[in-house]
Amino acid sequence: MAEPIRIGLLGASKIARGAVIAPARDDPRFVVSAVGARDKDRAAAYAEKHGIPGVAADYAALVQRDDVDVVYNALPPAGHAHWTIAALEAGKPVLCEKPFARNAGEARTMVAAAEKTGLVLLEAFHYRLHNVIRRTEALLASGILGRLTGGGAEFHAPIPRTPGELRWSAEQGGGGLMDLGCYPVHALRTLLKAEPTVTGAKAVFDDGVDAELSADLAFPGVATRIACSMTAPGFSAWLRLEGERGLLEIQNFLAPQRGCRFTTTVDGETTEHPTDGPATYAAQLDHLHAVLREGVTPLIGGADAIANMTTIDAIYAAAGRS
Repeated sequence: MAEPIRIGLLGASKIARGAVIAPARDDPRFVVSAVGARDKDRAAAYAEKHGIPGVAADYAALVQRDDVDVVYNALPPAGHAHWTIAALEAGKPVLCEKPFARNAGEARTMVAAAEKTGLVLLEAFHYRLHNVIRRTEALLASGILGRLTGGGAEFHAPIPRTPGELRWSAEQGGGGLMDLGCYPVHALRTLLKAEPTVTGAKAVFDDGVDAELSADLAFPGVATRIACSMTAPGFSAWLRLEGERGLLEIQNFLAPQRGCRFTTTVDGETTEHPTDGPATYAAQLDHLHAVLREGVTPLIGGADAIANMTTIDAIYAAAGRS
């Protein structure tokens, strides 16, 4: 068996626990080898808690380490472009958390750096790699719904406004659309295989951060709507596509392993589709391995990441964010 891929964590983050540390423990093809944080003491405490052998003095030291094969950038969006490019220039492929950047301009510089270095740069849209989304793609390709006419997707989750909560910081690239709404935008673009025009948007802003947001996205022949909220009372993530022959619905398209209902209603008959398969984060590591070791074409990142940020920029402009 080949040597495991050694992952270095940029940031002592909450998301890394479920996104990388836990699935890597269950996958012998990977090992989390080091972590770098804002200061070494913070990184050392995190490493001790999660059983990570290597501790870097800071972010710059982490990307230069010889015991790191790929960098997982879990910093706030404000740290994505600079440190992703630094990692690429240090010879490290990168798995970068969503949203990819603060805007499409930053996304373009990141992708250009990956192309210049010839290294892999993926955006961590883990949901995209679950069997539910892959099955949805196959169903739509079969024409089961006939000509598509409409749809929508929403993701709501309560994010308390606590001290230091980066998703409530405009400076750090926070906001409902950035943290939550990026998923509905990406899911509709992925399944409709096209880029939308933003025909309208509205938001509730609080100190430059969108607490709630909705937007109308017009794809060729298909009118859709996305919505997100950081002040919602509970978790909700659903996706719906309508066609001349019927309807496709997914309750919890984001993390099907935590409970999901996936149905199509065609010509009046409802069919429930399977939702089994590896958890989204395990599927993401599997895809990372396939791209790095088997030369599989990435499903996330590159031009797709630029296009998603382009749509996000357009939504914010339509919603009147200054």
